[in-house]
Amino acid sequence: MRKPALVAALATTAFALTACTTASQDVEASADPSASTSAAAGFDLAAIEVNEEAAALLPADIVESGVLRVGMETTYAPAEFLDADGQTPIGYDVDLSNAIAASLGLEAEVSTAAFDSIIPGIGSKYDAGISSFTITPERLEVVDMTQYFTAGSSLAVQTGNPAGIDTANLCGTTIAVQTGTIQESEAGEMSAACEADGADAIEVLSYDSNADAATNVVGGKADALFADSPVAGYAVSQAGGQLELVGDALDAAPQGIVTAQGSDLTVAIAAALQGLMDDGTLEEILAAWGTESGALTAAEVNPAS
Repeated sequence: MRKPALVAALATTAFALTACTTASQDVEASADPSASTSAAAGFDLAAIEVNEEAAALLPADIVESGVLRVGMETTYAPAEFLDADGQTPIGYDVDLSNAIAASLGLEAEVSTAAFDSIIPGIGSKYDAGISSFTITPERLEVVDMTQYFTAGSSLAVQTGNPAGIDTANLCGTTIAVQTGTIQESEAGEMSAACEADGADAIEVLSYDSNADAATNVVGGKADALFADSPVAGYAVSQAGGQLELVGDALDAAPQGIVTAQGSDLTVAIAAALQGLMDDGTLEEILAAWGTESGALTAAEVNPAS
């Protein structure tokens, strides 16, 4: 497969493209909003001690508020999605938000938001965006990003691959994606390349949620779901044997926590995150959701992408 590349001159809303997608929200999980535990595996926030050195780096207004306002697009299981009550955000990014806030002596206030509204809202509506944002040069032009996880893109197909999807040549296939994701952009670019080579275009079907995208793969309307690797794998695990992964993950890249450029909050969150990496908390959170293989060990700010 041709290595996808983002177009450099993206519009402002394109800065909010994500590499993460999901497929199924049919997750049996329970979360008591008043409890201090993860819905998945009893992750205990009470065990997290305040990182005094990191907390000392916080801006005064956030210290005064006592709250870390986090914007999150909650349709990306297992990273961030809604529990069975349709209201409570759960997932590894939710657990991480709570852990970072606890490490800084704050409480996390997670708000569900349209994905492409999060970055424009940083510094006003949200203090941070923790929603599986892939670190890209375009985003680094407008925000700071602190890496914590790495993921690639994967294809999920009906079990048995009845459409005969070949990851080396997707020309002429129908691919389901979520609107606003890097995969949507890349699928469009790959389709254009197919046409330029004289082959059939890729039909790209975009959906508001990846649950809808996956449903249409199961139902046969699309040949494959193109999604972030951890959530594509999670979608397969939740699909009752109706989906399987095909080929290897493509173009692994780091994901990062979004904060305002040059802010003291960037430095404080990076310090808190590094502490959670060093003491094993990050890996424990990711392990609860089956994604520990993506854990990074250095909370680097604005890494070269």
